[in-house]
Amino acid sequence: MLLISPSKAQVKIANSIRERRLQMDLTQEGLSDRSGVPLATLRKFEQKGIISLESLLKLLMIVGGLREIVNTLKPAKSQFATIDDVLSENKHVERKRGRKK
Repeated sequence: MLLISPSKAQVKIANSIRERRLQMDLTQEGLSDRSGVPLATLRKFEQKGIISLESLLKLLMIVGGLREIVNTLKPAKSQFATIDDVLSENKHVERKRGRKK
């Protein structure tokens, strides 16, 4: 479990997007034009981390990271296919005891 508040996460995400933008040698205006996100929205995002999900996804399409975000949010595959698999898993537990002296 990650111990970070949502507001801190927003700021970290905004800083990461800003760093990616700078690595691509893009100005805020350039990223705004390419992504379709209004310049005022982009500036507010980079300063405060506040942005809509749709605008964030548009920015990620340009600076990269959209595929990673989508893949990260996929649910993990369960190792069990049925409830019987779960129940049989618990039956195979071997108990061990220490030796008496």
